[in-house]
Amino acid sequence: MREIVEDIEETVKDGKLYVAFSGGKDSSLVAILAKMALGKERVELVTVDWGPYTYERSRQIVRNFAEKYGLKHTFISSNGLQEKVWRYGPSCNACTRNVKTHLVKAYAGKHLVASGANASDSWGKAGLKVFDGVYSPLYRVGKAEINAMLEHLGIEVKKIGESAGREGCKLKHLLKMLINPNYHGKAVSVANEILLNILEEHNFTPELANVKIAGPLSRNVALVNVKPLPPGKIVEKIVERLSREETIDEVVVVDKPIKLFVLANPAIYRNEASRKWVKEGRLQPEFAFPIEVEWKESRNNRLRTFQVIDYRKE
Repeated sequence: MREIVEDIEETVKDGKLYVAFSGGKDSSLVAILAKMALGKERVELVTVDWGPYTYERSRQIVRNFAEKYGLKHTFISSNGLQEKVWRYGPSCNACTRNVKTHLVKAYAGKHLVASGANASDSWGKAGLKVFDGVYSPLYRVGKAEINAMLEHLGIEVKKIGESAGREGCKLKHLLKMLINPNYHGKAVSVANEILLNILEEHNFTPELANVKIAGPLSRNVALVNVKPLPPGKIVEKIVERLSREETIDEVVVVDKPIKLFVLANPAIYRNEASRKWVKEGRLQPEFAFPIEVEWKESRNNRLRTFQVIDYRKE
């Protein structure tokens, strides 16, 4: 930890550091280590607000963190750029690179932007400390070290409640192309707020909670994932409330293993490693039960990634 603080001092020198801040563990640790290295006056937290795809409690979490540690914090608008990425299929990496990082860099101007990239994610594994104006002070450490440093510093990171691991914007739960924001986008936005609100109302704190929006473009199927499963009365309330949402055509509680029928861009479909990553790295961690995937090659050249077009409970 001392080495990282010293590295921040040496890398930033006399400048100011803008931290791309999500409120999660990685960016929270970067924020505090930067404050230790540079002092609060030379550190600013910058959060991209994804509009309807940002959880309301996420906004409150980042505000509270900045206030608690005396750091300046700024929200900047995504200006709808995220929807342009998702129009061609789910792509969190492209969204981070082409929207989040781009916007924070534009705001920071000539100054460095600090990210929470670390040895546990794809950016950190590239082994680059500074690249194209983005500085990753945690690039040599993994999740275990990050958790240990947070504990040592007594930093409590509040959770949104959607996941045991990485939490983020609601749009990552849209498993299809976002062609119509008022239909596809609204469904994933409203459904996930409804789910978390109901669980909070009943004081039920799960390990994982999300609503995946799947199905063909003409039909929104809400796949409800809550782990562990809540009592039956809560499940009934979730189904009843989601069924009333006009943009949702079918509500399915994932309460057993499930098969997903996935349409994939040829570059993914013809590459075994890519298919494996989509299944095991992208989809399985956020489903409440084991999944199997039946693949089909897409002929739609607008689909750059994948789309879950159907399901079957096993």
